Amino acid sequence: MKIVFLDTKTLGKDINLDKFNTLGEVAKYETTKPNETLTRVQNCDVVVTNKVLISKEIIEQSNFKLICITATGTNNIDLEAAQKANITVKNVSDYSTSSVSQVTFTLVLELIQKISYYKEYVDSLQWSRSNLFTHIDKPFFELKNKKWGIIGLGNIGKEVAKIATAFGCEVNYYSTSGKNLNTDYNSISLEELLRTSDVISIHSPLNESTYNLINKTNLDLLKEDTILVNVGRGGIINEEDLAKKLDSNKSLYCGLDVVEKEPIEETNPLFKIKNKERLILTPHIAWASIEARTTLINKVFDNIKSFVL
Repeated sequence: MKIVFLDTKTLGKDINLDKFNTLGEVAKYETTKPNETLTRVQNCDVVVTNKVLISKEIIEQSNFKLICITATGTNNIDLEAAQKANITVKNVSDYSTSSVSQVTFTLVLELIQKISYYKEYVDSLQWSRSNLFTHIDKPFFELKNKKWGIIGLGNIGKEVAKIATAFGCEVNYYSTSGKNLNTDYNSISLEELLRTSDVISIHSPLNESTYNLINKTNLDLLKEDTILVNVGRGGIINEEDLAKKLDSNKSLYCGLDVVEKEPIEETNPLFKIKNKERLILTPHIAWASIEARTTLINKVFDNIKSFVL
């Protein structure tokens, strides 16, 4: 059996793939360009990919029988073509809940506490040269008794809700599918969630109902000094509208780990905002703790092993 990894660089240099050698011949590529995909997968048995596109054309010209996605999303695979070709597609779910939740709070707390500002104040010796024991020019607030709104109460959303509750927050949620009937937290409309929340975190998938869910129309509903964090998918927030809102008179603070096109383009309007202290951008890292990536690879290994056996 031949297993081909198409984009190992997305998994990180610290993840060991040696155990896959026990399953057969393994070919590993750090990255794969679109014009390289067919040649690399044409004569293998198993394709392992994160973001590399496996199109109908590639499927029809190849002989592999299993596609393993090192992620939860399956949007890079032509699922209809795979089904017609009798190819099994296996993704991995529930491997990064703790990691994404942790990054959610990292972004929220940085935006509230402004630790980077205070660290720079000390590092630049401004505190040493002052005549006060303290410096509180950047006010911050407590999470206790604040309203935390969650968009998408899946496994990650529920973990965030649990932690937010431990901080003393009142947690409300909006179900993007309309099918979530969780009674542990209050289900409210999107409009009410945006209008009443002090902190909003997004944990929903990207689909027809969530694309541009947050836009110029409902961004105006947000309270002054709202914290808005998206660790779900880029495209849920309209980036042009968000950029304008971040530079408006109403104060909004935003943490984004995802954008619509990744890697982020230099022309992205978020790079052009004047109020840069209101925005934190990170390069899609929330899913990627050491533990999460290790769990991910172990589950991919199990998926291949169970398919072979």
